[in-house]
Amino acid sequence: MFTGIVEEVGTVSQPGKRLRINCRTVLEDVRQGASIAVNGVCLTVVESDATGFVCDLSPETLARTNLGALREQSPVNLERAAALGERLSGHIVQGHVDGTAEFVSLASLSDGNAWLRVRMPSDLTRYTILKGSVTLDGVSLTIAALDDEVIGVAVIPHTYANTIIKSYTPSCGINVEVDMIAKYVEKLLSHG
Repeated sequence: MFTGIVEEVGTVSQPGKRLRINCRTVLEDVRQGASIAVNGVCLTVVESDATGFVCDLSPETLARTNLGALREQSPVNLERAAALGERLSGHIVQGHVDGTAEFVSLASLSDGNAWLRVRMPSDLTRYTILKGSVTLDGVSLTIAALDDEVIGVAVIPHTYANTIIKSYTPSCGINVEVDMIAKYVEKLLSHG
């Protein structure tokens, strides 16, 4: 389980099915078998050293997420798994990406804030509600606007400065994990 609070931005040094990420902060207590969210995708550390870690990517992960589009030097959001007894600063994030959203726009607002708009996959819009939670590339955000398939989120200066959001371009796909509680409620009601 994760919280959607990015700990650092790492850099891809080896893209592909055997992904290597260079980083520092998330290595502090890493061990083989540990879970690290990379752009919101829960991955298992298979190797690590003083400069980074390696994870294997399944065909499902490559097909469903933006990790297959990463190139050498691509920046990635990183978060270690939550530890029992710690504060849950974001929201409950599983690291199980539901799909990829399409970047629409990123506009500067006053006081260093930004406004991010993304087009959600049509099959995921039913899980979006005003003031509900959404995870975009591993970042816990609150939905502040809904316009059909496009959601808008406010990005505070700290999040803008410490995540990959500032590097989004029109061609990028953004990993989306919708609120898991909404999915459970839907399933319970459909079998009711």
